[in-house]
Amino acid sequence: MKQCAFLTLDERGDYVIDDEHAIAPLADLGWEVSTLSWRQTGIPWSRFDAVIIRSTWDYWNDVPTFLETLARINRETRLANPLDLVHWNLAKTYMRDLEGKGIGVVPTLWLDGLDGSSAAHCADRLGTNEMVVKPVIGANGQDAFRFSHDEEPARWAGISARFPGRACMVQPFMHNVITEGEYSLFFFNGVFSHAILKTPAANEFRSQEEHGAEVRAIDPEPGLLARARQAIAALSTVPLYGRIDFVRNAAGDFDVMELELIEPSMYLRMSPQAPARFAEAIDAWFRAAEGSGPAVG
Repeated sequence: MKQCAFLTLDERGDYVIDDEHAIAPLADLGWEVSTLSWRQTGIPWSRFDAVIIRSTWDYWNDVPTFLETLARINRETRLANPLDLVHWNLAKTYMRDLEGKGIGVVPTLWLDGLDGSSAAHCADRLGTNEMVVKPVIGANGQDAFRFSHDEEPARWAGISARFPGRACMVQPFMHNVITEGEYSLFFFNGVFSHAILKTPAANEFRSQEEHGAEVRAIDPEPGLLARARQAIAALSTVPLYGRIDFVRNAAGDFDVMELELIEPSMYLRMSPQAPARFAEAIDAWFRAAEGSGPAVG
């Protein structure tokens, strides 16, 4: 059997991880899967025919080491998603590239940090009183805060203290995240697989399950699916896997909130066909690369 490694994090904690749903379909296609922490050292990655970044949901705490590990894997065997896409997708400034290619994204201000005047300044530039700030490199809603232009001083001091000279992004608070939810569409080898709608818990604006969000499977409306296909088509390389998060804007159209190409949760359990689709995409991706040798990054 061919050998495949799924990269994960050291401690599962409260995370909901469903990568195991793809293991049996991969076995049917001749793949044996090992789940390994990306932080393990001394692993001879060359013994794997494929290494796939999966639930590495702590990498943002040690980005240099994470990239060093991926570079080593990329030298020794085949990595997905490709290293060039990982570097591009690592910082959320990729949103500027998408916007430059005509993809609708949530309006965003890019800052090098926050100070006492930032709230009012951002409100003026974005034309809104309610906003969200989050780090340029990060995930899972960590250090994401909802705030207003006249935020209470003590709370604003606590928020701004999380971004001393730290690159961050400020966006208008999209109320449809609360009233309707956040849409996630999943693509394997550039082909649409399935979709979900995530609705934040009461008194919460973050849409991750770890923060209490409700998740349900949906069939995306044609306009939403068209937007997602447009975003995937704008990438320089077709990814093995990708998740695109959208919110409906005030005009009724859909804006990209994030495009996840490194370690998105793929909610394989939400679609009966998704595990097999992912397995088939993995098999096709790496068998197509068999004659090319290890990637060079």
